[in-house]
Amino acid sequence: MPSATITSKGQITIPKAVREALRVRAGDRLDFVFGQDGHLLLRPVGIDVTEVRGLLYRKGRRGASVDQMNAAIRRKHGRRR
Repeated sequence: MPSATITSKGQITIPKAVREALRVRAGDRLDFVFGQDGHLLLRPVGIDVTEVRGLLYRKGRRGASVDQMNAAIRRKHGRRR
């Protein structure tokens, strides 16, 4: 089981196996969610799609279909469970 040590500044390094399982990398954000049973859930923070609206717009560029976008995401990041 992966483990981490808390520094004097209250920081930890997330073990590589955990980062890989969550598919996170430097700069990604994580949520810490406490369950009623006292367990802690660590999960990657998603972003609202409205935050990226128009980000890739270029005059004269054709849009991609949802299927094309999903295929590109799978190629880059693999299938999510």
